[in-house]
Amino acid sequence: MPVGRRGPSRQQLSRSALPSLQTLVGSSNGTGLRNRSSASVGVCAPPLTALITPEPVRHSRIPELPLDSSLLFELMLFLYLLVALFVQYINIYKTVWWYPYSHSAASTSLNFHLIDYHLVIFITVMLARRLVWTIISEASQQSSSSALRYLLLIAMRLTLLTLCGWLLCWTLVHLFSKHSVLNLLFLGYPFGVYVPLCCFHQEGRAQPPPSVSYSYLEQKADGRRLRPRDFLSLLRENLREQLSSPAPVPPHTCPVSPELIRSEVEDLKADFNRRIKEVLFNSLFSAYYVAFLPLCFVQSTQYFDMRWSCEHLIMVWTNAFVMLMSQLLPPRYCDLLHRSAAHLGRWQKLEHGSYSNAPQHLWSDNTIWPQGVLVRHSRCLYKAVGPYNVALPSDVSHARFYFLFHKPLRILNLLIGIEASVVLYQLYSLLRSSCWNKTLSLGLVLFCNYYVLFKLLRDRIVLGKAYAQPPAGGGRTSGLKSH
Repeated sequence: MPVGRRGPSRQQLSRSALPSLQTLVGSSNGTGLRNRSSASVGVCAPPLTALITPEPVRHSRIPELPLDSSLLFELMLFLYLLVALFVQYINIYKTVWWYPYSHSAASTSLNFHLIDYHLVIFITVMLARRLVWTIISEASQQSSSSALRYLLLIAMRLTLLTLCGWLLCWTLVHLFSKHSVLNLLFLGYPFGVYVPLCCFHQEGRAQPPPSVSYSYLEQKADGRRLRPRDFLSLLRENLREQLSSPAPVPPHTCPVSPELIRSEVEDLKADFNRRIKEVLFNSLFSAYYVAFLPLCFVQSTQYFDMRWSCEHLIMVWTNAFVMLMSQLLPPRYCDLLHRSAAHLGRWQKLEHGSYSNAPQHLWSDNTIWPQGVLVRHSRCLYKAVGPYNVALPSDVSHARFYFLFHKPLRILNLLIGIEASVVLYQLYSLLRSSCWNKTLSLGLVLFCNYYVLFKLLRDRIVLGKAYAQPPAGGGRTSGLKSH
């Protein structure tokens, strides 16, 4: 019989071996560890926050890129829409001016006698509403050092508002006298759509109970009493948001508390949704009045190319959308969203039965979870995807926020792709066009699109080099350091 010393058995070794650091990190809130047979091992692990110290998320520094002022942007947008309106009238009322002079349609290039000038003035006033309001707002922000200057400012505001109101009333009176009621309904159709879509849904406000319809609750300063909001005040507030310039970009404070991170993300989500709502409404509003409304007042005997007019409508909406997006979502604002997404993180939902041998933990709202950790929340299994994870696993809006903004150049690349596609399609149409009105319209619109595409490409090149540099203080964006 051999006399050698026998080593510990496999069962004894498994009982006496200490758990690894990864196993200890994975077991938070005093939960047991899972082995291959899904039985709990009686090892009382310290909490997760006692074993790891999260390093602060390090962000890349981006330079200050030039951004057009509100007045300059509104002026450029107004001029672009006027050019697009002129192009649409060319497409509708063109003539065969190259015919011999004996032909009745050869005297002018357009059928000017068929154009309703009252409709043109009405559309121009509607397109200039943002420019007029911006002029009034910029002038109001200037400090009035003397009483004479203050009186001149008040007189200018009253003159602009009175002139716009008088022009609208004068054109509406003439339009009511010459057109049917059905055509006149098209004049205010965007406002009829705006009220139910934008005024009955407010981000970041108290939601009404299910039994109350179309009423919103407003909490007083003491936080104890709620009262229904007046519809006119709600409508006036929404119209003021549409006309006013976007709020300045708030600074990013890099909060370390998970609750503060989620609160910052909720505020940014509400602000981003408000900006997207403003972009969608104003781009559709511009395309409607520029390219669609002139088609509604065309006489039945007038022939025009419907396909080309519809293409022009889509191009105007696309260009207005990209211009408003680049102005309301500047690079500094997108960088703020990216930094918040880096703090938020994301969870990936796993199928039942997967990762059965890995340690699983109960999700805690006060814990910053590292990458790769498996947690259970609402009877589902989730895996941490981001290096810094404080998001609610079952919240789809948190996952959508991280998907959109964890890459800082995603929105800018999307805008460049849209604008480049429009420019390439217009160049292709220009090469194939044989009509003089198509060549002229494409040439005029392309000049505006070149400027927008140039600004987007400039920002993309500068920001691409800035984000390619390692963040300040280290090469990693975020990390977890073990004790």
